[in-house]
Amino acid sequence: MRVRYSAALAAVASAFLLAGHAWSFELSPKARAALAKGEAYAEVTPDPDGISGHVRAVVDVNASPEKVWRIMTDCAAAKVMITTLAVCRIVEGDMSRGWDIREHVTRRNLVFPGMRIVFRSDYEPYSRIKFRLVGGDLKVEQGEWKLQSLDGGRRTRVFYDNRLAVDWPVPKALIREALRKDTPKVLMNLKRLCE
Repeated sequence: MRVRYSAALAAVASAFLLAGHAWSFELSPKARAALAKGEAYAEVTPDPDGISGHVRAVVDVNASPEKVWRIMTDCAAAKVMITTLAVCRIVEGDMSRGWDIREHVTRRNLVFPGMRIVFRSDYEPYSRIKFRLVGGDLKVEQGEWKLQSLDGGRRTRVFYDNRLAVDWPVPKALIREALRKDTPKVLMNLKRLCE
């Protein structure tokens, strides 16, 4: 039964990742070691409120912030980055006006019937995407992506920071573990798409 819950949680964890609100944060020795090996790093902790979890992650990408931005904000690319994503669509607004509202729908599997997440993103081109939940099946989601230019704009450090919660009768530690495993996979998919 635990394996089934883990698979369902990993699918949902992937769906959280493209919504968008992140602060750059002090890199731990583990994070620096992962980046030095060309890997993504994620840490997941409980929020003090006990309701949600806090995900912070980072990856270095051998591409300009502009290229990373274009891929991160493209719905077709979202389906490659998040392998469980069935639908990505803009339902209101326009990036050129500085914001939009997007809907993500994950595919169902044997345990989980699928999830709908509707979030607003506010854009600061090539540097930051703030996001927050406006509808759907999550209980809490608020975060940010931040892109930091490296090596004169030839590379980009991508920071991800998200506070989120689901309303499921599943141990919170199991949800945090699924996020800890799945978040780096999504960031490495972003890296592969950009490079």
